[in-house]
Amino acid sequence: MFSRLRSDIQCILERDPAARSSWEVLTCYPGLHAVVLHRRSHWCWSHGLKWLGRFISHIARFLTGIEIHPGAKIGERVFFDHAMGVVVGETAEIGDDCTIYQGVTLGGTSLYKGAKRHPTLGRNVVVGAGAQVLGGFTVGDGAKVGSNAVVTKPVPAGATAVGNPARIIQAELDVKREEVASKMGFSAYGVTQNDDPLSQAMRGLIDNAASQEHQIALLWQTIDKLSTQRQEPDCVPGDAARSEHFEADKLNQLVGK
Repeated sequence: MFSRLRSDIQCILERDPAARSSWEVLTCYPGLHAVVLHRRSHWCWSHGLKWLGRFISHIARFLTGIEIHPGAKIGERVFFDHAMGVVVGETAEIGDDCTIYQGVTLGGTSLYKGAKRHPTLGRNVVVGAGAQVLGGFTVGDGAKVGSNAVVTKPVPAGATAVGNPARIIQAELDVKREEVASKMGFSAYGVTQNDDPLSQAMRGLIDNAASQEHQIALLWQTIDKLSTQRQEPDCVPGDAARSEHFEADKLNQLVGK
């Protein structure tokens, strides 16, 4: 029990830059409290203590503002960030390492008892603030649901779904951009990539930074070549002069780009 609690606290410290200590997370994060209480309510529900499970869930909703049905299944290291107004339905399943923001609904579109009415989130899924994921389908591993999106169809693994009704705008992750963004300390998640002006501006800055890094690397390679040629004793003077002139032209072309 304590190992799972430590794992939950550590995942919050890793994902939330506002978290300053384990004690702060343990005492002041309603998302953590909701997950801990849900494990108690889910145990009761799974062992036939239906009323007690619902009662614990009701108390958790009162204390945290997060409503999770005791029948829902939640994996390891799930982080409800802020999460006021989150609703998770009875047959919903949330995979390991998912992040869910405030105002999210994992709801159903059917009234048939016993059916799979609520969505299943794979591993490492991010659901942005205000998103509605409705239906008994699957959101694939590593997928992202944009803020205020209304999703009623399956989302492929690694894809990004945005809008109302939601549409898929990114079937594959841009690995290079994500690597550069990670170096810069910025990684966009759960946002509209093509419609949001701020997101477009950040993507342009990331691409520009990557281009500049490439040009700087070429400049250093050219400078290293020039330094090596000047230190070579067996180099013919005429050839060395022509080589230096050629490398200087390349250097000027790179600087001019």
